[in-house]
Amino acid sequence: MKILAGRFLLALFLSLCTLGLAAQENRAMEVTDIMKFQQIESPSVSQNGLWVVHAAVPDRGDPRVLVYSSDGQVQYEMAGSKEPLISNDGLWIAAVKAVPASEQMLSAKEKNQGSKTGMLLLNTSTGEEFSYENVKSFTFSNNSRWLIYHHHGKEAEKKEDEKNQKKLQAGSTLTILELGKAEGDSIAFVSAFALDSISQHLAYVVADTGQLENGIYSLGLSARSASPLTLYAGSSSWAGELSWNSRTGQLAFLAGVTTDKGKKGETGLYLWRPGAREAERVLSDEELQKEWKIWHSNKLQWSKDGQRLFLGTKPGSEIPEPEEEKPDSLKSLYSSEDILAERTVDVWHWNDPYINTHQKKRWESEKNRTYTGVYYPDEDRFVQLADPKMPDIRIPENPHTALGSSSLPYAKRMTWDGRYSDYYLVNLSSGKKELVLSEQQGSPSLSPDGKYLSWYEDGDWYLMDAHSLESRNLTSELEVPFADEDWDYPEDTPGYGVAGWLDSSEALLLYDKYDIWQFPAVTGSPFCLTGGKGREEKLQFRIRELDLGKTCLESGEQLFLSAYHDLEKYTAVYQMKAGKPGVSPLSVGLKKYNLLAKSKEADLLLFTRQSYTEYPDLWVTDLKFRNPRKLSDLNAQTRGIAWGEAELVEWSSLDGTPLQGILIKPGNYEAGKKYPVLVYYYRFFSNRLYDFNRVELSHRPCFPFYASNGYAIFLPDIRFDIGNPGYSATKCLVPGVQKLIDSGIADPGAICLHGHSWSGYQTAFAITRTDLFTCAIAGAPVANMTSAYSGIRWGSGLARQFQYEKSQSRIGGSLWEARDLYIENSPVFFADRIETPLLIMFGDEDDAVPWYQGIELYLAMRRLEKECHFLQYRDEPHHPRKYANKLDCTLKYKEYLDHYLKGEPAADWILTGVPYKGK
Repeated sequence: MKILAGRFLLALFLSLCTLGLAAQENRAMEVTDIMKFQQIESPSVSQNGLWVVHAAVPDRGDPRVLVYSSDGQVQYEMAGSKEPLISNDGLWIAAVKAVPASEQMLSAKEKNQGSKTGMLLLNTSTGEEFSYENVKSFTFSNNSRWLIYHHHGKEAEKKEDEKNQKKLQAGSTLTILELGKAEGDSIAFVSAFALDSISQHLAYVVADTGQLENGIYSLGLSARSASPLTLYAGSSSWAGELSWNSRTGQLAFLAGVTTDKGKKGETGLYLWRPGAREAERVLSDEELQKEWKIWHSNKLQWSKDGQRLFLGTKPGSEIPEPEEEKPDSLKSLYSSEDILAERTVDVWHWNDPYINTHQKKRWESEKNRTYTGVYYPDEDRFVQLADPKMPDIRIPENPHTALGSSSLPYAKRMTWDGRYSDYYLVNLSSGKKELVLSEQQGSPSLSPDGKYLSWYEDGDWYLMDAHSLESRNLTSELEVPFADEDWDYPEDTPGYGVAGWLDSSEALLLYDKYDIWQFPAVTGSPFCLTGGKGREEKLQFRIRELDLGKTCLESGEQLFLSAYHDLEKYTAVYQMKAGKPGVSPLSVGLKKYNLLAKSKEADLLLFTRQSYTEYPDLWVTDLKFRNPRKLSDLNAQTRGIAWGEAELVEWSSLDGTPLQGILIKPGNYEAGKKYPVLVYYYRFFSNRLYDFNRVELSHRPCFPFYASNGYAIFLPDIRFDIGNPGYSATKCLVPGVQKLIDSGIADPGAICLHGHSWSGYQTAFAITRTDLFTCAIAGAPVANMTSAYSGIRWGSGLARQFQYEKSQSRIGGSLWEARDLYIENSPVFFADRIETPLLIMFGDEDDAVPWYQGIELYLAMRRLEKECHFLQYRDEPHHPRKYANKLDCTLKYKEYLDHYLKGEPAADWILTGVPYKGK
């Protein structure tokens, strides 16, 4: 009986195990799963730490806002909304009421008649929700008493304004709602508004099509029965660029009158002090240097201490003359003037500072460019700081010194050699400029008090006394390198950057690859704040500053550090005291931790934790990382899907360089079984080992989509040699893939090499050197470096020459200096060696890689009778944006892989193509 009982129990155990294994067989992800998959957007925590909010936005469909009490006891959902905003007291949450996805699918004509965005408002104490239609923007007052929201304008009025250019664009209704009350007060024709920092005054601009009450007004919020105060108004008035001084309570704005052509005329700077009956004009064109003007398109910015107001001016010579309207008349058939009036020609000059395409991309910013100056209200004095020779300036918080720069001397050189600038120390009181650094590629840093300037050059960091202009090398005596140790581009090796300034300028904190160093500004020796632990344990320590308003670190304050393990790829959280050596762990594990925010009034941190299989949900904890609590649960979307598992793989390149990569095993993986493999790469991918891969339709493969459908995914690192980028990729890829074959997981007859853009090029090149791959997909590849070298990046208007001489393409010389290297690294010249079926994808409005590069490779393979398919997405840029095209690309890539790697029947477009039959 005992034996029988034992056998029965064993049989029962085996049966249960079998059932358990069957239950573990998760399903394959479908395309509709990707469409519905939600991402966390706009996460934030209330100032009092009681509430956490975020939007959950699907790849396609309606978003929602989720609200959690930080103790995990209460949860609300605001359906159909996004972009949440929490009031400072945490009692209210407002969110954009999105246009339903079903309405977004309507035709353009139907959309014009449809709804616009609105607003949802949630009371966190009761859960009561309020809905408002036709709202384009909203904000809470700092004291959390008021909600101000701005309505969309009427389409009919907009169209009328567009037709009648003599009138200013009409404003729309602004509503002031006292929170907790049923209804608010409305103001018509408001084009702009701004609340002061203490929530006492609302300034707003009226732009009425009738122009009777145009101007700027102030409404006292504490006494709601009071009438608004007219600060500046008139029948042809305009006003804008509102800026409150948070220290003095002053309001600054620009205003003037419109011309009879409806254009903004002479502009003045106005200040209003609460209690005054009207605003005072404090600066006009007559008070500037000769022929300079205050430009109406501007940005007013107060210093934090309220003593200085920065604004922009420009010389009259840079203001384009308004075009004269000529009466219609019969044009002469043979008049050269009348004929030439219709010409469309651009003149490209060999010595233009910027090539013509770049000039066009710069024009919108250039025509409204202003040069920063500073106004001192207490002295009623204006100082011009920037000018056409030194056009750029960083607005400082210190009262005496700013850092200015100019890239103009190197404008032409930008075409092939990258960006350089000269840097100046600018006296805020006098405007005097002192050239202190020339021909710099990096970005110097001025200490918060303006006493010191730091910069990186040729592998070392330097510090300059801004008063004496004496400088010294900070790092030359240290054995630790401060230049990027992994740099493999032809341009100068950069540093790792500035970690911050301590106590305004007592010390400068710098990064090496792993550690954080402190360098006293005056006396004392440098020391490693992280105690060398980073380099010793291969942890890359970086300060995670959660108070974005701070300009410097304070001695003794608690600092949070991210700690990325360079070999094992996890990211932990550490802490340290500013200015004191030593670090201690807060949260360590085989995950990727990311600190998002700290509550201003409570000891509460908002963070995410993720891995390949764990969604980066929102967690809260205290400042010591005790008792962390997960609030959101978007990871639930992964349940039941054969997600797969990620692991680290190590091998060496053909020349012995150690390499790492990621292997994502298929869902429901069976040891000993060989799987089709999708290889996807760019440069370094192994640092993504603990990343939860974004689930969305894209030109990039969705890794869990393929893993759940029976594919293994390999993400190898690539290390490049300057002058041989194509072979560099090949010598890294081949042994990495061979290791997967040798390990038994990869089916050697079912491996696809897939890359896009830079890795699209690498893919096209690799298949000219190896037949290891069963098929290949190259998105937006460069095929011919000799023709691509002098192409245009249409998105920026820049020539592509700099990419080859100094940047990503890594040739390291011009076409005439390294002609052989351009040819040797161009797939098109070796297309006769290709034996791998290739799928090329391009958008024919590609703004980064000229799409005719794809045509060159396609035509070469076609002429050589090589198997090649080309997907041309019409009117699409470097990455397809239209949802229909992203879906089509995803489906076609999957069909391509299923056919070549799994032996499934080929889709018709693979077998016979798709003949053109019109759009």
